[in-house]
Amino acid sequence: MKNIAFIINPISGTQNKRKLPKYIDQLLDKEQWMANVVYTEYAGHATELAHQFAVMGFDAVVAVGGDGTLNEVARGLRGTKTAMGIIPMGSGNGFARHLNIPLRANNAIEMLNHSEPISVDYGIASSIDAEGQDGEERMFISTCGAGFDALIAEHFDKAGSRGFKTYLEKVIKDFITYEPKGYRIKALDGQHTTIEGKTQEEDIDTKAFLITFANASQWGYEARIAPKASIQDGKMDICIMHSNALLGAPGLAIRLFTKSLDQSMFMDTYRAKDIILEREENGPFHIDGDPVEMSKDIHIRIVPDGLRVLVEKRF
Repeated sequence: MKNIAFIINPISGTQNKRKLPKYIDQLLDKEQWMANVVYTEYAGHATELAHQFAVMGFDAVVAVGGDGTLNEVARGLRGTKTAMGIIPMGSGNGFARHLNIPLRANNAIEMLNHSEPISVDYGIASSIDAEGQDGEERMFISTCGAGFDALIAEHFDKAGSRGFKTYLEKVIKDFITYEPKGYRIKALDGQHTTIEGKTQEEDIDTKAFLITFANASQWGYEARIAPKASIQDGKMDICIMHSNALLGAPGLAIRLFTKSLDQSMFMDTYRAKDIILEREENGPFHIDGDPVEMSKDIHIRIVPDGLRVLVEKRF
């Protein structure tokens, strides 16, 4: 008998979670799991609860909500032996989609009965202060980024409704008017290695529409910004969309949803473990789709095998 806790964010996403405890009671294998169900009450509460369950020696803690809820639970479990389960009930559900977690709650619960823990990477983004020191660490499990996608995260967060329709409306409205920004990327691990196997040893100076740092492959809604990203390779994919992306908008949109964006002439993709992003000024950034304000210079790195996650049993 293993102990499992379900942390439910009652306000995340677009789905009603009222019947979820009933589904857990009906579908979870009681000979395998002893379940506890708790609800979050404020921002950051999921992190506190997850950490408490890990200290108590729970085998698994299930995040019930969107990518923001998953991020909070992961923060409480990183570096522990307690595995994170997922019932995706958010809007985009990018991390769950990357792991092939069922999007229907009843199927996700049933999957827990024949799941196994794997070790995956996560990322850290920290603002750099005037003395060149790292400030508060912000953990990401899927993606973080600057530029257009950070702006969309900010506008989507302020929208009165959720869902793909709202997300698409924000993208179309802002895409036409967005002004690209200048960036420099400095590698701290010695080199950037492109997906094609070429090496870029110098700093990357670019004017870009957006720069996404991807641990997992997508933002959500099956929009794959980094189709070849792996959460088990110890590296992030650095996805740079060129400043003239507006010229290729229709093709970029198609490639984004057909797992081929990295093949576009408007994209460059590099891989690295540890970098510093330098930009023109302090401003918007996003962490797993949640908007934050960060400094002009940001330290971004990957922590290999730092989190355990429950996935479909392979054998």
